[in-house]
Amino acid sequence: MVPNALFKLFGNGVYLYGICIAIGLVACIMFFFYFTKRRGMPENVQEFAFFVTIIAIAVGFLFAKLYQAVYVWMETGEFDFYSAGITVMGGLIGGAAMFILSYFVGGKIFFKGNIKGVHVKHFYTIVLVAPMCILIAHAFGRIGCLMAGCCHGTYLGSDYVVGGIYMYGTLNGYHQWGYYIPTQLYEALFLFIAFGVLWYLYEKKGATFTMPAYLISYGVWRMIIEIFRGDAARVENLALGLTPSQWQSIFFILGGVAYILIIFLKKAPFFEKDKILSKEQMIEIYGKKPIKE
Repeated sequence: MVPNALFKLFGNGVYLYGICIAIGLVACIMFFFYFTKRRGMPENVQEFAFFVTIIAIAVGFLFAKLYQAVYVWMETGEFDFYSAGITVMGGLIGGAAMFILSYFVGGKIFFKGNIKGVHVKHFYTIVLVAPMCILIAHAFGRIGCLMAGCCHGTYLGSDYVVGGIYMYGTLNGYHQWGYYIPTQLYEALFLFIAFGVLWYLYEKKGATFTMPAYLISYGVWRMIIEIFRGDAARVENLALGLTPSQWQSIFFILGGVAYILIIFLKKAPFFEKDKILSKEQMIEIYGKKPIKE
């Protein structure tokens, strides 16, 4: 919808797509600090996790481009990493893998003496809050996709069709304005709603199943929304007619189900409201007034 640069900065164009991604990343980091404080994570662990997150984000973007480059290569036979766009699924997988590796390896080096292993103790909190942080960043990212005209749904024509939005998209390899199914908008709405629901369950109820809830809900959603994506070649070269994102969604769903089974088998609680700090407790621990509820 706004594919052109808004202005130039140091000779380079600044696009609304990039601004939305930046807003999403800032929101992700802000909510990470807020959510981890609600469970009393020490500030040194928070700061360490922040630096690890920066590394994971950088690597995640590289994986997102690599994934898209491989995907285009599967379609066209040409591998072009530099010109490739980014794919969320590739970024999530690469970024998560780098975060876990850096967190445990770096933590072993960083935390020594009487605080040795403190990062391991609080990794569970990161697992609980990660889904909300990912959801809010992803939601703003999808708004960016809508502005840029990427990741859109099926082309509906040059005339208005109910459910379509006039936007800048790609049809048969060529950029073209027209009416498309706004899958980016629908996904952004889903992500914002999922974020709100998990926020409520985590903060008000002390839910411990935020990760499987995220994996299963997003996996199911992505399986469905992929059907309406506009690039037909997404299903031509893959087993059983499924796109790469749909196959990964299956693993998301299976991973979420396995996580719930583990909770059942360990007889762990699904809610730990007593672990969520009150305003007074947060002020006592962190020495400053927390974000208002």
